[in-house]
Amino acid sequence: MRSPLPTAGVRAALRAAVLTAATLVTVAATALTGSSVHAATPEIPDFTDGHGLTQVAGATEVRSATDFTLTVTTPELSGTHKIRVFLPADYHADPDKRWPVTYFLHGGGGNVNDAAAAPALHDDRMITVVPDGGLKGWYANWHMQNTAEGAANWENFHTRQVVPFIDANLRTIPDREHRAVVGLSMGGFGAMHYAQARPDLFGHVASLSGGIDFGMWEIRAAVLATELNLTGAWCASVTSGTGDCAGYGPVVDSDAIFGSPYALFGDRLWNEADPASPANLAELADTGISLYTGNRGLIDGKTAVATRTVGDRLDRLGIPHRLVDYGNGASLSSTCNGEHNYGCWAPVLADYIPRLADEFDRAG
Repeated sequence: MRSPLPTAGVRAALRAAVLTAATLVTVAATALTGSSVHAATPEIPDFTDGHGLTQVAGATEVRSATDFTLTVTTPELSGTHKIRVFLPADYHADPDKRWPVTYFLHGGGGNVNDAAAAPALHDDRMITVVPDGGLKGWYANWHMQNTAEGAANWENFHTRQVVPFIDANLRTIPDREHRAVVGLSMGGFGAMHYAQARPDLFGHVASLSGGIDFGMWEIRAAVLATELNLTGAWCASVTSGTGDCAGYGPVVDSDAIFGSPYALFGDRLWNEADPASPANLAELADTGISLYTGNRGLIDGKTAVATRTVGDRLDRLGIPHRLVDYGNGASLSSTCNGEHNYGCWAPVLADYIPRLADEFDRAG
């Protein structure tokens, strides 16, 4: 036999009792924590479209109030692209404070979420921005714009759009002394290239296991491998994920990014973009420079050569820099074997980011 339904008066009394109990719980929680109890999505700063970037509605990923990813479109690139942002813990609590900014450029075959493999990048003394660099964007405005990739002006996207977009929407210190560009592998090239092409934007640069000497046929071959989607060890070793790398995307012409890699057929664009050229290195005369590399394995065995070449040329130009060849990784971390992976890059960034924060502080 079912129990009779409560009368209207009883139901009202029950509702009042429940509301009173909920109020008491809220009051008690407020007294203990100093804030109201709620389960709302963390609030992040409002971003306004501009500088050629349009946000994709409903596509923002919020992990916390200080870790979120925007999705944008731009005429400079085909498709949609992500920008991950790490804010300092006190960003919301101190609305009058402005912050330095570090741009982190991921490697080939990677994406913006690779940054999570290096916890040091989320540092409370700076804003860190991780823009999409494409599976094989190479941080360049491509020579060919009619490939399967479509529009591919990555350099314009980053330096002409993302940087001013971030400055317009976050409380940054918008000058070169408080702005750094840091990258690894393909992103190591990108960091050096951007610092050289735009010394007005970046006062600090760091390359980790970077492809930074286009005078080496092995580095040019790495670019060709990404264009032709030749995966294997190159691709699998530059991402932070587990399992096999998904590859570099659709196959494009071997001349797509920097034109012909062969001097016989004219390699002007390669030479103009070469981070190791004395003319480009001279652009870093007033820039804080850090170079890191291991010297083991298929890739870092070559990035060590490229890094030493750049270091030697900086010495000849009289440009100060810091070069760390950590060899087999034993002196760096138990996670590092001296090869091309986040087991080495995570501790490298743990070494570099505090040094960069000190440089930001010295800049005032």
